Amino acid sequence: MSRAALLLLSDGRFPAGGHAHSGGAEAAVRAGWITDAVSLEAFCRGRLHTTGLVGAALAASAALGADPAALDEAADARTPSPALRAAARRLGRQLLRAARATWPSGELDTLARAFPKGAHQPVVLGVVARTAGLEPGDAAHCAAYESVSGAASATVRLLSLDPFQASGVLARLARDVDRVAERALEAAERVTAEGAEALPAGSAPLLEIGAEAHAAWSARLFAS
Repeated sequence: MSRAALLLLSDGRFPAGGHAHSGGAEAAVRAGWITDAVSLEAFCRGRLHTTGLVGAALAASAALGADPAALDEAADARTPSPALRAAARRLGRQLLRAARATWPSGELDTLARAFPKGAHQPVVLGVVARTAGLEPGDAAHCAAYESVSGAASATVRLLSLDPFQASGVLARLARDVDRVAERALEAAERVTAEGAEALPAGSAPLLEIGAEAHAAWSARLFAS
């Protein structure tokens, strides 16, 4: 494993497009679900243990070598909102573009040809992690962390929340991120024998509803 590759892939400055997305935080702020650091932490914890777990398991499965097409279908089935599916594919396409320039490989070229409009971001993340020499557990950790870090950083802009408070939220969630990554890896290891049905299917209906409402706004700071 290359620790430098892990740091690079999880760095918010890696040009994978995540800075343009709020992870549902923009809709949650307008709805009054996030108003301060306390409510941000509750929002992030809920997101982590539902969609974050699903994304981490998808990423770990892809890093283990599971069929990306089957995983992408499973991601679609676990994402009822068309707006969220579209956002996940945009993020996947941008991540793949950045990764092909950073870690050129035939596997990434093949993935790009198979999904010209983009595969779900966690699936791409897992393939990229393997290409970069990372372990499936690393991919799970990246995905789990991304599921909360995007919302935390977006809230700094949306609410003018103190960045120190946002960082504190992420620090308090660190053990949860570790536990979710461990659960995701366990599920991914079952996928090898049982297929994509072994993936978790944690749902977050309010995120789905918020995403559909957000997609219809005429003015917004973030793409999703």
